Amino acid sequence: MNLFEEGFEFNPSVLVEWLITGGVKILILLIAFAIIKPIGRKAIEAAIHRLSKQRNLSESRSLTLQKLSVNIFSYVVFFILVIMLLSTIGINIGPLLAGAGIVGLAIGFGAQGLVSDIVTGFFILLERQVEVDDYVTAAGYDGIVEEVGIRTTKIRSFDGTLNFVPNRNISGVANHSRGNMRALVDIGIGYDENIDKAMEVLQKVAERFEQDERFKEGPSVLGVQSLGSSDVVIRVLGKTENMQQWAVERDMRKAMKEALDEAGIEIPFPHQVNIYKNEGDNE
Repeated sequence: MNLFEEGFEFNPSVLVEWLITGGVKILILLIAFAIIKPIGRKAIEAAIHRLSKQRNLSESRSLTLQKLSVNIFSYVVFFILVIMLLSTIGINIGPLLAGAGIVGLAIGFGAQGLVSDIVTGFFILLERQVEVDDYVTAAGYDGIVEEVGIRTTKIRSFDGTLNFVPNRNISGVANHSRGNMRALVDIGIGYDENIDKAMEVLQKVAERFEQDERFKEGPSVLGVQSLGSSDVVIRVLGKTENMQQWAVERDMRKAMKEALDEAGIEIPFPHQVNIYKNEGDNE
């Protein structure tokens, strides 16, 4: 029974019958959707896990493929659900699809941006520009990639904000997670202090950190980096595991501050000198 056919005459009993039968069909479709979606997600995750073991894929690559596959599966299942719901309530979409086609529908609804998102997302995945858990800067956002989808990429900022970035807006990507990262510490000493002694103290601290498994190279004291307004800046540099650089820099600053204090070497702080002119001195 189709309520949208021409010449359909309103009949309360017929309407009640349609609501009962149609309502049951819609309920069954929704229940089926609620069951199929989690089962499909679990099946995809298991399949990607087996594929990762067989081909020795990295964990980030495996997570990227897993989230992308689940994303595509969700879109397909949702599209099928909408088609079946429309058929259930009596809307014949066959002529619509046959006359315009899927691409025609997309363009007709002004979805050129959607096509651009999908194409750009395809090349991002193909070229492995970003993967899940990478630290990146893209489209003006800085953070950790949580998901790479066919339409959007999710980037979690360090303050906890989750950014949904349309793939077409990713014109360039700075991936900070490829290779070792640099741990850099600049520490200042007073102009009256012995620079060679300070460098010797800092080098001893750096040698202790060489045993830290987070370091891949160094650290070592490079020397005097700059002459500030109130201090002489000494630079210490090393290479660490990816994403470990910030924690290492914090630990090094603490250890170097303690070592300089123990050696009696001053770390200066800004001073302000006020000069007051006494008018009586001019008399």
